[in-house]
Amino acid sequence: MELKNYMEILMWQQLDDVLASHQGVCKCEKCRYDIAALTMNFLPPRYVVTDKGQMFTKIKALEQQFTIDIITAITHAIKIVSGTPHHLEAGKPD
Repeated sequence: MELKNYMEILMWQQLDDVLASHQGVCKCEKCRYDIAALTMNFLPPRYVVTDKGQMFTKIKALEQQFTIDIITAITHAIKIVSGTPHHLEAGKPD
C-alpha cells in the first residue's frame, strides 16, 4: 500500500501545459518548483491509499473539478513567482 496526495499527482500532470500557455514566464527548475510548491499550498490535499489503483478509479470522477481548481492555482502561482523569481538573474544572487 502507498499513501499519495492525489492533488499533487494531478498538479504535476497540468503544470507544463499551463506554463507553456504563459509566454515570457521563466521555466527554469527553481521557478518550476517554486510554482509547484505555491500551487500545492493553494490546494486542499486529497490523500488516498492505493492498493493496485482501486482508489484512483473512484476519485477519477472528481478529476474535472480538480483540474479546474489546479489550473486556477497554477496560474495564480505563476503570477506570484513571475513577480519575484528566486533564481539567479544576470549576476544577482538568490
